[in-house]
Amino acid sequence: MKVKMLSRNPDNYVRETKFDLQRVPRNYDPALHPFEVPREYVRALNATKLERVFAKPFLASLDGHRDGVNCLAKHPKNLATVLSGACDGEVRIWNLTQRKCIRTIQAHEGFVRGICTRFCGTSFFTVGDDKTVKQWKMDGPGYGEEEEPLHTILGKTVYTGIDHHWKEAVFATCGQQVDIWDEQRTNPICSMTWGFDSISSVKFNPIETFLLGSCASDRNIVLYDMRQATPLKKVILNMRTNTICWNPMEAFIFTAANEDYNLYTFDMRALDTPVMVHMDHVSAVLDVDYSPTGKEFVSASFDKSVRIFPVDKSRSREVYHTKRMQHVICVKWTSDSKYIMCGSDEMNIRLWKANASEKLGVLTSREKAAKDYNQKLKEKFQHHPHIKRIARHRHLPKSIYSQIQEQRIMKEARRRKEVNRIKHSKPGSVPVVSEKKKHIVAVVK
Repeated sequence: MKVKMLSRNPDNYVRETKFDLQRVPRNYDPALHPFEVPREYVRALNATKLERVFAKPFLASLDGHRDGVNCLAKHPKNLATVLSGACDGEVRIWNLTQRKCIRTIQAHEGFVRGICTRFCGTSFFTVGDDKTVKQWKMDGPGYGEEEEPLHTILGKTVYTGIDHHWKEAVFATCGQQVDIWDEQRTNPICSMTWGFDSISSVKFNPIETFLLGSCASDRNIVLYDMRQATPLKKVILNMRTNTICWNPMEAFIFTAANEDYNLYTFDMRALDTPVMVHMDHVSAVLDVDYSPTGKEFVSASFDKSVRIFPVDKSRSREVYHTKRMQHVICVKWTSDSKYIMCGSDEMNIRLWKANASEKLGVLTSREKAAKDYNQKLKEKFQHHPHIKRIARHRHLPKSIYSQIQEQRIMKEARRRKEVNRIKHSKPGSVPVVSEKKKHIVAVVK
């Protein structure tokens, strides 16, 4: 019977006397460099520093509106076409490649509250403070023709939001209730309500297209099923939700932008606990939109900044701001996942890069290889303290920076108070509530 065993010659590693130098095993393979990891670390450090040096996300400002930009919409088929609605009732259609306005419509009297495109891209819908829903052709009027809507529906109340079905000729509006409309009819197919407050936003699910969600000013997020024409369930939060956005890759995940400075990602199958609480803004979050990949979303806030969050992280990876930008009211992520647009109340639409340091234009094969190599190095050393500090550092406006410090002190005081209350109470009498469950009041089915 053979027994395989390791055998070592002591002469290779044992010193003859204690005054001899320790023998170090050497690998003479020329392919393996003895300082490979330190070299890679230096390269990763340089790549991280260069990424911050080249981080210039701001691309262009589309100006032309005479009042604050209240809503944005993307063209479903054409990447370069974007629609915007303003507070003076004006709708503009922009060409992003030329960075100019190609058409202007005086659509409503008062605010344009919502705008959405038809799934085929041939027309778009607007709602306004004048209690009307209007359908417009995407192409401008012919020579000598007047700018007239295709259809106008006069409602009984003010509509605060609109969204179109992803596959059928159906759209939904919200105001005092959620109404589902057929494009060919002037009366809603069905109306759904749960509670007595005004509904601020309604959104169709892009995958399970018969599902839609809405948020109301009585702090509710309500889910509806169009097939049953009834509300399914609702979750009540501590403060009001301004809008929601469905994940385009996972049918049951949606993110809510809340007044308490946070965003909440929910799984609609278990609404009692959010999947993730995203905390970085220092004022009310007004809008949210997902990237087409479903891995990230962008949020617009009253604190005059735009932030990009990974879906599975509670902190933002990027924050965009300019000196002139005021309260950001609406935000959209373009369909090619490369750019972000935001509309603010100082009448401008701004275009940003989704990756701040990304080089635009055609890359050579060597540039692509270097970019991929640097990316892998940054991933490999991302948890090293020095590299982590450089990658995370962002310059913030003084107002945001001071509010972050103030909120940190307040949060620490609340935590200390809670710890003291538990410490000086009878064991088990004060329940420990997790951060995720703190903000949920109730779930009603």
